[in-house]
Amino acid sequence: MWAWSTALWMWFTELSVWFFLGFAVLFILVLALRDKITGRIKGMASERWLPLAERCTSRALWIIELLSLIIIIGALVAIVLSEEGVYTIITPETIEQWLLEHGGRILVMLAAGVILWLSLNRFLPPLVQRFMTRPIKGESRQGRKKRADTLVRVFMGTGKAIIVVIIIFMVLSEFTVDIGPILAGLGVVGIAVGFGAQYLIRDLIAGVFILLENQYRVGDVAKVASITGLVEEVNLRKTVLRDLDGIVHHIPNGEITVASNYTRHFSRVNLDIPVAYGTDLGQAITIINRVCQELATDTNWQDKIISTPQVLRVNNLGDSGIEIKILGDVKPLEQWAIMGELRLRIKNTFDEEGIEIPWPHTKVYFGNSPEEFKK
Repeated sequence: MWAWSTALWMWFTELSVWFFLGFAVLFILVLALRDKITGRIKGMASERWLPLAERCTSRALWIIELLSLIIIIGALVAIVLSEEGVYTIITPETIEQWLLEHGGRILVMLAAGVILWLSLNRFLPPLVQRFMTRPIKGESRQGRKKRADTLVRVFMGTGKAIIVVIIIFMVLSEFTVDIGPILAGLGVVGIAVGFGAQYLIRDLIAGVFILLENQYRVGDVAKVASITGLVEEVNLRKTVLRDLDGIVHHIPNGEITVASNYTRHFSRVNLDIPVAYGTDLGQAITIINRVCQELATDTNWQDKIISTPQVLRVNNLGDSGIEIKILGDVKPLEQWAIMGELRLRIKNTFDEEGIEIPWPHTKVYFGNSPEEFKK
């Protein structure tokens, strides 16, 4: 048994660098793609099996993360031992003595890491949700939920990375590895990399301010770096938007100088309705306000409207007609559907009332003045 275990450990040691790199990449990929993997499996599962699929997926990903973490730590141990050249003095007695002195503490560290990991998964999302559900002036319940979901994603990824780094350094210290030079070396490397990765540092700093200032959340419609779309992901490095054509845009946070949120707290109907110059404006305004009132009392639409849209003013005397502006506040993301319904109803009502909606046209005179043409 001992010979078999020794041979297995020697084989693992020979490939320890590859084990470390491979499972480190796997660990990072699982952390980064957890939400996408879960969403893809949710989309494939039927409604009946959805709860079971969610539980199984969560447990499978957690097992992969835990096994990857154990193998990464084991590979680090093998790398350290091989570099120190201690295999000549490894015997069952020395291993037993070492385990008695250090094994218990390492197990406690690993157990603490697992407990912290599970606690983060269990308690962080409810805590963020509870904190974010406190009433904030002008913030709707849906808006608070969007912000909470966005912050949970960022905090979970950052928290897990911190736990892994802390446990790795604690375990290395039990192998009498002086982590002081490692930390100092990482600091020097960080400074060197910082000069070559100024854009990355800029992205991270900008991402922090985007989250702290709650500029936009996952689920909002925003215009970011001249691109308008639905916000699908926000993290410290980048913002991901999907536009109406279904194109996904990855925008580094450092490139964002102006961010326009179309769905913060509330949205607004801002609509110009043109009528012909010969139209009785008083009649047109009365009809428009009536249509808006009918829409606001419709059971299919009233829950989406905050303040009934109504005519604000005669907004423009255009080349082909007179434009009448309509304004009204609605719930976030509902402005486009409500404006489309208003256009449909106003067009049908104008047709019934004989009110013309103009189109571009040009009057041509052949050698006669306008006064002579009227005669």
